[in-house]
Amino acid sequence: MIEFLEAYNLNGIFIGIATFLIIGIFHPIVIKSEYHFGVKCWWVFAIMGIASLIASVLVEEQTWSILLAVWGASSFWSIHELFEQRERVRKGWFPKKN
Repeated sequence: MIEFLEAYNLNGIFIGIATFLIIGIFHPIVIKSEYHFGVKCWWVFAIMGIASLIASVLVEEQTWSILLAVWGASSFWSIHELFEQRERVRKGWFPKKN
């Protein structure tokens, strides 16, 4: 698949679409995580971010390395968003688990 993307110069489009999807996947994950576990699950995102960034350095294929780095950065950003989500719940914008 990577050869096809490179042959037709589609790597940028593929990475852009994949980045959009990764960010889109993290949005509901953060909301559900905060709802069920609160902000105490932040460490899961931290471990996932560290693992993704390490894998990004170790993977030789540039496209997958970039996507792993995007996954890692999104994981770290999700830590921030967990705490922001707690505030959104406090303001009544999202439901609170009873």
